[in-house]
Amino acid sequence: MTDRVHHNPQLIFSIGTQVVSLRDIVGTGGRTLHPSGSVGVVIRAPQDLDHAYRVRFLDGYEEALRRDEIVMLAQYKEGDIGDANITTNRGDLYARVIFRCVVGSRAFGLDDEQSDTDYRGIYLPTAEMHWSLYGIPEQFENQQTQEHYWELQRFLVLALKANPNVLECLYTPLIEKTTPLADELLQMRSAFLSRLVYQTYNGYVMSQFKKMQSDLRNQGQVKWKHVMHLIRLLISGIHVLEQGFVPVRVDEHREQLLAIKRGELAWDETEKWRSSLHADFDRALLTTSLPERPDYERANALLLKARRAALAEELP
Repeated sequence: MTDRVHHNPQLIFSIGTQVVSLRDIVGTGGRTLHPSGSVGVVIRAPQDLDHAYRVRFLDGYEEALRRDEIVMLAQYKEGDIGDANITTNRGDLYARVIFRCVVGSRAFGLDDEQSDTDYRGIYLPTAEMHWSLYGIPEQFENQQTQEHYWELQRFLVLALKANPNVLECLYTPLIEKTTPLADELLQMRSAFLSRLVYQTYNGYVMSQFKKMQSDLRNQGQVKWKHVMHLIRLLISGIHVLEQGFVPVRVDEHREQLLAIKRGELAWDETEKWRSSLHADFDRALLTTSLPERPDYERANALLLKARRAALAEELP
């Protein structure tokens, strides 16, 4: 996967940035002094996107050019190289989906009549897509249907890093589609569990609660649904360390979690529960039988098998 030059359409180029003119630079008498594609340097930058840049060309000639009339030289040279959107538009990535499941509130057992159905999954690009000059997207999604799919390698890397969203895909009871390769992945799902769960889950919850404490001080409110899911994440992480299994449904804690979602549990009580769970997490880390790191070699073997299988037209 090629790393493209980061392009932010709202970026204001700094002085000294090399740019390419996207229009002819015409002098007096209508004579073209510099054709479209000429390289210049920004010598004065505007305060906003509504005003023009001052650009100096190689012969010293200067011209005022708007933001839509210039592009960074690095981006211009890059062209379509590594533009995964081209691959996406040319092929039907949905036809390459090897795994599809339901996650979120419906999988957790926390859904109500307003809950969406969130679909997640994995796609395996063909070998030609993967070899393409344009590369492949690490993920693609359809917001209207609440679908999100990761490319297999991206999914495996996230799972190895103990990403909670990805691990829950491997353990959700609501699976809608699998191919033989995806079945093999599910059979080895425990290979992705390690003590990294402690750092990933615990660290994320602590950082998010710190932000919410700031929101509470400054705005007097928090997003209670988010608070609920953070508490759920701590409960899940403790279970992973203790049992070597990612719990998705939270039936035992359902009513208490929904009380948080509805804002019925006072913030101090929620904080007390969170602190208690962090302490339980610490104890679980001391006694867990999980390895320090996940099984990288087993994951790598599956990826290599998938890459070989992608040479065939049939979805493995």
